[in-house]
Order: sequence, then C-alpha cells, then structure tokens
Amino acid sequence: MSLMNDKAKNIRLLILDVDGILTTGIVYYISNGSDMRGFNLHDGLGIKLLQKTGVKVAVISAKNSEAVARRLAELKVEHIYLGQEEKLEAYQALKQKLALSDEQIAYMGDDLPDLPVLKRVGFSITVPQAPAIIQQHVDLTTKNKGGKGAVREICEFIMQAQDSYQTVIQSYLA
Repeated sequence: MSLMNDKAKNIRLLILDVDGILTTGIVYYISNGSDMRGFNLHDGLGIKLLQKTGVKVAVISAKNSEAVARRLAELKVEHIYLGQEEKLEAYQALKQKLALSDEQIAYMGDDLPDLPVLKRVGFSITVPQAPAIIQQHVDLTTKNKGGKGAVREICEFIMQAQDSYQTVIQSYLA
C-alpha cells in the first residue's frame, strides 16, 4: 500500500465523476422531465474536509443535471464540468487552468467514458461495482461502493497520506 500512499501524497486535485461515484449510478426520471439523484452526506463531508487541507476538488460528468449542480454548489466545488461527453478535453483544460502535472491529479471514475482520464492521471481510483475493464486500469478500487461512502474513503486516504487528517478533524475532537 506504500505505492498508493506515495501517489496520494502528491495529489493537489481530486476529480470526481458523478453517476456511479458520487451517486449509486441510478437516475430517477420525474414526470416533469427532470431527474433525481441521491448523494451520500458522508461523501459530502469528506469533500469539504479535503478542501480544507488545500486539495482542490473538481467534477467532470457527461450528464448535465440541475440536481448535481445544486449539490456541487452546496459543497463549494469550484471546478465543475457538466455535459462533458469527451472527459479528456475537460481534464486537459482543468490541468492547464490549475497549472498541475498528471502526477498531482487523482481521478475517480467507474465506466468507459472515464478510462482516457483514468489512464492519464497520477492516481486513478474506481469503485467495486465498476466493470472489470475499469478495475484493470486503476491504481486503487475502494472498499465502499459509489454513492455509499467511496468518495469519503478516498478523501480520508489522501488526507492520511498527506498527514493532514488529524489536523482537519481536530475541531471535531475538541
């Protein structure tokens, strides 16, 4: 696991996919034409804690959803790329905008549209329900499923590798 810790130590940006990562991957369509997704509150707090340590969080998703945009705004995620069919283009733009190298970026995705980015970043992560082809091309598969705490798991993993976890949770322990 030390190789994973070494990769996580360098991370300055965590990029997340939405469906299957921040959610279970199930989308409910409502009769008025909108959609509905559920988000895990533990994942949300993990994102907030990671941001407190100075690691930026971004989202790149093929879908464009008002529910997703609202949740990301609540979490104060600055870099949001929704409706991105070609995720690699959004990744390259974000990398350039933040002046980061591939080694400083982690990406968490779960399906074929994520594969080009997963193969490029310094630390690639997926969830247990991802297809085998995805799991074969990542550095780490989480224990928790997408929408069920997988993002929190990775946020804590990065903070622990960077020795910032105890500092960021100190206010809760006081």
